[in-house]
Amino acid sequence: MLGYYLNSTWLYIILVVPAFLLALAAQAKVKTTYAKMAKIRNTSGYTGAQAAAAVLRHYGIMNVTIEAINRQLSDHFDPRSNVIRLSKDVYYGSSIAAVGIACHEAGHAAQHAKGYVPIKIRNAIIPACNIGSYLGLPLAFVGYFLGYEPLVLIGLGLYSLIAVFQLVTLPVEFNASARAVKVIDETGLLRGDEEIKGAKKVLAAAAMTYVASLAVTLANLLRFIILFFGGRRRND
Repeated sequence: MLGYYLNSTWLYIILVVPAFLLALAAQAKVKTTYAKMAKIRNTSGYTGAQAAAAVLRHYGIMNVTIEAINRQLSDHFDPRSNVIRLSKDVYYGSSIAAVGIACHEAGHAAQHAKGYVPIKIRNAIIPACNIGSYLGLPLAFVGYFLGYEPLVLIGLGLYSLIAVFQLVTLPVEFNASARAVKVIDETGLLRGDEEIKGAKKVLAAAAMTYVASLAVTLANLLRFIILFFGGRRRND
C-alpha cells in the first residue's frame, strides 16, 4: 500500500503537475489577453451583439437569438435553444475582444446550421463522456484493489472518453475561430491588420485552454495506466 501511494505521488509530480501548470498558464493568458484587448475600442463601432448578428446574417441563419448574461468569460452558444449567450461586457461592448468572442460564438451557431461533422461527433459522444467522467476512475480503482484487471480496463476506457471528447473539441473550437476571422475580415467588422491580429490573439489564447485541458487529461490517463499496470507487471 505504501508503494502504491509513493508511486502515485511521484507520477502525479512528474506527469500531472506540468500539465496542470500549463493549464494555469493558459487561463492566465486568456485573462490578460482579454483584459488588454477589452480596453481597445474597434474603429467600426460594432458591439459584440451586432458583430454576432452580422456573422449569423453572413451564414443566412435566421433562427438564432442573442442574449446578454451576467457572467464574464462564460460566452457560449446553446444549440438546444438556439441562443448565443454573451457576457454583458461582450454583448454591449465595442472592444476588439468583444467582437472576436461574439463572432466566435456565432461561428459555433454556423457549425450547427451547416452540419459541421466534428461538432456532430462531439454532441453524439457527450452522454458516454458524462458516464466516463463519473464512473471511469471509480471503476478502475475498484478493479485495481480487487485485482480484477477487466474492471480496471473498463474504467480506464470510460475515463479515456473524456480525452476523446476534448480531442474532438479542438477542431470545433479552431474552426469556429476561423469562421469568425473570415467574416470579420470579409465584412469589415474590424478594420486594419492590428485590430484583426488583436481578435486572433484573444481567440488563440482561448483555444490554448482547450489544448491544456486535453494535456491534463492525457497526463492523468497515463499516470493511472502506469500506476495500475506498471507495478503489477514487475511483480509477475
